[in-house]
Amino acid sequence: MKVIRYIAFVLTLAFASIALPALAQSEEEEEFENELSYGVNLNSNGGLIGGAFIRSAYTMDHNMLQFGAVEIVEVKHPREMRGYSSETGDSFIIGKQNYLFVVRPHYGRELVLFRKAAESGVQVNALGAIGPSLGFLVPYYIRYNYGQLGTPNDVRTEQYDPQDHKSLEKVQGSAGVFTGLGEGDINLGAHLKGGLSFEYGRYNESIAGIEVGVMVEAYTKKLVMIPDAKNYSRFTSVYLNIYYGRRK
Repeated sequence: MKVIRYIAFVLTLAFASIALPALAQSEEEEEFENELSYGVNLNSNGGLIGGAFIRSAYTMDHNMLQFGAVEIVEVKHPREMRGYSSETGDSFIIGKQNYLFVVRPHYGRELVLFRKAAESGVQVNALGAIGPSLGFLVPYYIRYNYGQLGTPNDVRTEQYDPQDHKSLEKVQGSAGVFTGLGEGDINLGAHLKGGLSFEYGRYNESIAGIEVGVMVEAYTKKLVMIPDAKNYSRFTSVYLNIYYGRRK
């Protein structure tokens, strides 16, 4: 009887030693099946803040995730130069005819290179993504004074045209992005990006970190932002994403 109890005890321990780690691993994988993060984008083709993004990722295996994301950014021409009206003091971009806003949905995969500890450390991931680009050329409106010297002001709000607005001294300033927002022209393209992310969330449930990388984007035609400068159909940029989110 004692032998039977001893064998049963040993078998129970053996089963527990096999089942419990597998169960713990399964619970950990189930606990972190997906993650949602969001943040701001800085890039070499944008201003101080290039845009914003949101991303949803799903676990494929212990070291691989797949994700979908949407990014909205403004792309600026490399020759943009700000001027100021001598009459109003308001600013405007010299020679600018269109804003370029881009919506970038993309699908990608992320490989865990170095996993952080449960409550501290930095996790390093390598990632790549590809997707379409929707480039919106939105008219850039200025306030222009058609009045002559000694006559009343005749200030009109119009999209910049190098043929009609030849005198910088008569530009009263920019009319603001919302003036032409409903008149955007859609242009189709595609983009490809790759980079590294450095996650430093204190706990596994939280996500906080930065992502750095390179992106290449191409369109079917040149996108005219400044008519008197060279315009491009392909853009290359270095980017930095600052993000925050949670796993569950």
